[in-house]
Formats: sequence, C-alpha cells, structure tokens
Amino acid sequence: MTQLPETRRKSVVLPFAALALATMMIAGPAARPLAAQQPVKAEFNEPSPSGTLSRSVKVGQTIYLAGVLGTSDGALVPGGIVPETKQALTNMTGVLERAGATIDDVVQCTVFVADMKDVPAMNGAYIPFFTKHRPARTALAASGLALDARVEIQCVAVVGAGG
Repeated sequence: MTQLPETRRKSVVLPFAALALATMMIAGPAARPLAAQQPVKAEFNEPSPSGTLSRSVKVGQTIYLAGVLGTSDGALVPGGIVPETKQALTNMTGVLERAGATIDDVVQCTVFVADMKDVPAMNGAYIPFFTKHRPARTALAASGLALDARVEIQCVAVVGAGG
C-alpha cells in the first residue's frame, strides 16, 4: 500500500475530523459512540400461547410486534382474507395497547399474504384501521403461513408517533 506524504495525510484527515466534530455538535447524543450513550433495556412482553416468542418487544419508545394472525380463541376466523385481516389488526391493536401504544403509533407494517391476488381485498380491510396516517408498508407473498392463514401482519410502532 502506498503511503501519502505527511502533508497530504493531514489535508485528507483534517476535513474528515472537522466533519465528524460538526456532526456530533449538530446531532448531539445520537452521534455519540454507542459506548457513550445510556444503555437501553428491552422489555419482552406477553409470551405467545406456545411460549416460543414474545408478542411484542419494547426498546425505548419503539415497539416491535411479532407476526399477528387473524385468530380468535386460538383458531383462524372463518371467511378468508377479509375477516382474517380485520381480526389480525384487531389482535394487533390489543397487543399494542397492552405494550403502551395505539394503532396510530404504527410506523411500519409488513404484510404476508398466502396469495398476492388477495392484496386488493386485504387492502379493503386494512386501510380503515389507519385513520390518522398510513404507515410504511411492505406486502409480499409467503407460502405456508401458520395455521394455513391467508394473512399475517407484523409491525413496528413508536409510542407517541401518532400524536
């Protein structure tokens, strides 16, 4: 590897050092190295009925929800994608509330559907749940959803994001 002359090294390093210092001054604590920040503890809430996962994990003000199905009393609601979507979102709302958030605090959703042809019908059931704003969303097809579900919804919420 070729070494730069000493004067050239200083002219390259100094702008980067100045940029780093300016970034830390503007961004404040967020720009500090992780070791300098206060540790954030995770709250692992509400184990699933099987005990294999937490339904939600709260880190600071951010809540991560595991995938939610359209189940009631442990079984899928009958009728296909529309009732499953409504029930999944109802179940999701309950998990969020128990974790200290609301559906309005959801900032991102990932929707897994058994068949992409079901997305328009799923949208018809999904959209009315988000009355204040529409979170960022990804929808994708996934074969073999648990319980042979037509839809599974996962989300991320930030407490207070919904206003």
